[in-house]
This record gives sequence, structure tokens and C-alpha cells, in this order.
Amino acid sequence: MKTRIVSLVLCLFAAWPLVLCGSAKAWEPAKGRLMTRWAADVQPDKVLPEYPRPQMVRQDWLNLNGLWNYAIVEKDAAQPTAWDGEILVPFAAESALSGVMKPVGEKNRLWYRRTFKTPDAWEKKNVLLHFGAVDWDTTVWVNGQEVGTHRGGYDGFSFDITSAFKPQGEQEIVVSAWDPVDAGHQARGKQVRNPGGIWYTPTTGIWQTVWLEPVAQANVDSLRITPNIDDSSVTVALHAVVTGGTPEVKIE
Repeated sequence: MKTRIVSLVLCLFAAWPLVLCGSAKAWEPAKGRLMTRWAADVQPDKVLPEYPRPQMVRQDWLNLNGLWNYAIVEKDAAQPTAWDGEILVPFAAESALSGVMKPVGEKNRLWYRRTFKTPDAWEKKNVLLHFGAVDWDTTVWVNGQEVGTHRGGYDGFSFDITSAFKPQGEQEIVVSAWDPVDAGHQARGKQVRNPGGIWYTPTTGIWQTVWLEPVAQANVDSLRITPNIDDSSVTVALHAVVTGGTPEVKIE
């Protein structure tokens, strides 16, 4: 008994043995109803590591998948200052692989936070922040500055976050996501708040890769390749963006 009391005192008052005493818990998937054999291979440091946009691959980029802080708060509450724990991006909060597997619901908002550093070689470049998909209503801040909003759970979107960067050190990203599921009129597939039958559960928040990439002030935003079989030709249409100049340029 005396030995157990001494151990407890050490855990409560020593600064360094938090992990040894079990107060810090490493990420692990939640216990889902149906787990595949590949779930055990998911690790926070190698989550979907491949470049997510095969049609326009850029050599320099930074994958932001991995562990983020998260909090679930009331829909109209202020940005949280304390966090519920860690969530594995890009898995939705309701999924087992997120490590959370909690319902968010139409009355709550899901918040994310993480920090990052960009390579020194990016210093004179514009930096784009890309989201493969977030369900459904999204607002993004970088270093406390709102950089953009987006509505749509199935399409990718990007923001030029260069103007929000601090001169040096770590940069902070905060994301809020709200999804009313079948309480709203947005496209939602077969998601419902109270699943049954074939069990399509709600999906809230980031569910596709998040990444950064440096670009020149004049850069290609997208392209469309249209084949014409009748005359054996191909038309390539480039959509270019010029920061600080002409809003957009289309070249065919």
C-alpha cells in the first residue's frame, strides 16, 4: 500500500512522468462496428501520403494529413480555447479511424487546429492551402485571420494564405465545419442523423487530404482537356490566376 501511495504522489506532482503514468494517450482508432484488416495499418505519420491531384502534380508540396486538435461545441459558440483531444485528418469525426467516432449533429460545430512550418525555399512564393473535401459549411483562419469560406461537401477548394503568414516561426490553421445532415437542404447523399437499414452514418468535417503548395504569383489554377475524335485533335484550356494583377486569365 505504501508503495502505491508513493507512485501516485509521483504521478501527481512530477512534471515529466505524465506519459509514464498513463496521463497521455497515443492516437488509436475507435472501435467501429465493422473494421477491415487494413485499419491496423493506418498510422498518424503516413495518412494518404500520395499527392492528391494527379492531373496537376507539383513537385513542391506539404501534406497536412495527420493529427489535429479538435473540439465539438455549440453551433453559434465562439472559437474554442480548449480542445477535446486529437483527431486524425482526413477521417470524418463520426468514423472509427478519426479516433473520435462521436456524432456532431446539426446543433454543433466541429473545430480543428494545427500548426505547421513551410520550407525556407518557399519564402518568395505564394502559398496555397488546399482541401480535398470538407462536409459541409467551412471557414478557415490562418494565424487568426479569416482566409475564406466554402459550402459543399464533395468538391475541393483552395485559398491563397500568403497574406496571413507570420514573418517566421510556426503558422496556425483553424478550421470550423458545420453539417446539418438531413436537417438541411444541401447535397448529402444517403447520410441521415438517425441511420438504419443500410446504416449510412453522418459525415462531418474534413474527409479528404489537406495540403499546401508554393506557386508563383502567376500560376495555373486548373486545366481542361477536351478530345475531338472526329478530327483527331485535343483542346487544352488553362485557367491561370495572377495575384495582385489581373484577377484571372483563360488561355486556350
